[in-house]
Amino acid sequence: MTPHRRALARRSFLALCALAATPAAAQSWPARAVHIIVPFAPGGSGDITARLVGKFIEDKTGQPVVIENKPGANGIVGVLAVKAAAPDGYTLMLATTSTNAANIHMYKNPGYDPETDFQVVGVIGSSGAFLVVPTGSPHASLADLIAYAKANPGKLNFGYFNASSQVPSEVLAKQAGVAWQGVAYKAIGNAWTDLYAGNIDFMFVDLTASRGQVVAGKARALAISLPQRSPLYPDVPALSETFPGFSTTGFLAVAVPRAVPDDIKQRLNVLINEAIFAPDIHKRLVEEFALTPRRLDLAQCAEVDRSERAKWGEYVRIARIQPQ
Repeated sequence: MTPHRRALARRSFLALCALAATPAAAQSWPARAVHIIVPFAPGGSGDITARLVGKFIEDKTGQPVVIENKPGANGIVGVLAVKAAAPDGYTLMLATTSTNAANIHMYKNPGYDPETDFQVVGVIGSSGAFLVVPTGSPHASLADLIAYAKANPGKLNFGYFNASSQVPSEVLAKQAGVAWQGVAYKAIGNAWTDLYAGNIDFMFVDLTASRGQVVAGKARALAISLPQRSPLYPDVPALSETFPGFSTTGFLAVAVPRAVPDDIKQRLNVLINEAIFAPDIHKRLVEEFALTPRRLDLAQCAEVDRSERAKWGEYVRIARIQPQ
């Protein structure tokens, strides 16, 4: 046998050994439809990005990826559905700031522990939120809104539908020294309807879910919660320009029950990283939604998850929100 043939034979042998060493779960997964539970209603940032990533995984693996919206209780309904599912890699969760970072600080007993019950297998990206008012609002700027709130304590109403929309409103109230009333919604669509109708005065909505309304002129952005202005929206001032240090940013990720086999977690990590850096998806995430995708391994995903929990615990403390 020639040296070249021996080298080819050796590479073939090593490839077969590697395949044999791969756990059976990784070799066969996915063998059927994969479900991604989005713990919020359609139309929000989680729903939008879950569908982008889900379609990529579907095309890559040849198996259907089904998006299931299970809203309720600030995401808790959907989270508990994933917790109750078989830990076989066929039920994934769209993990958000609310589900993985804030709820543990806002509820005495949410029914799950994001640290021990789940593991993040991919981080889609992080971003901030717009503070939006109806197009016909008399408040043309953040200064106008705060001045009115100071002159009319408790008369302004803000809408919220998750922690990412509630906490910034409460933090801003404390920073500005004002009082306003919160109106809770089960779904983002209902909150938008009331904002358009003038039934609520303002709300914080993440950039992914609010970009369309702002660009179309259905709502007006008074400020952004990023540490500084976004290059995509240079005319929208950062809240930190009025209140130094003000920044409430959140993240979107994919998580699975912690008992899912490690080899499937690794496979999902690879797929999600491939998805968010696929040119067409990456372009939309960055240029349309102002997200910051990050290619992270499993250990790095876990660190982001923990750091977000600590950060939002501090936000909740500043906002003085008492656990329910």
